[in-house]
Amino acid sequence: MTDKKRNVEVFTAGCPVCDPTVKMVKELACLSCDVKVHDLNKGYETDECWMEARTYNLKTVPAVVVDGKLVACCENPGPNREDLKAVGIGTPLVV
Repeated sequence: MTDKKRNVEVFTAGCPVCDPTVKMVKELACLSCDVKVHDLNKGYETDECWMEARTYNLKTVPAVVVDGKLVACCENPGPNREDLKAVGIGTPLVV
């Protein structure tokens, strides 16, 4: 048997929206998975979790990284200026 582990990192804001993802990852994890949860809301004594998040160019949470690669389902960059303007944000309503 090998001592090699799959490195699984879950980035959250420590909120109810992120909790189901943390729970799902922990339920799916096996003995080959080393799961670490980064609560970006709490942070650490150092900025380690924020530096990790920047390394993966995270824009939204929850996000899951496996062996240093952001999982495809987590690549959504989140809201952007163009999409928000396209739905009328910033455009006055005509009365």
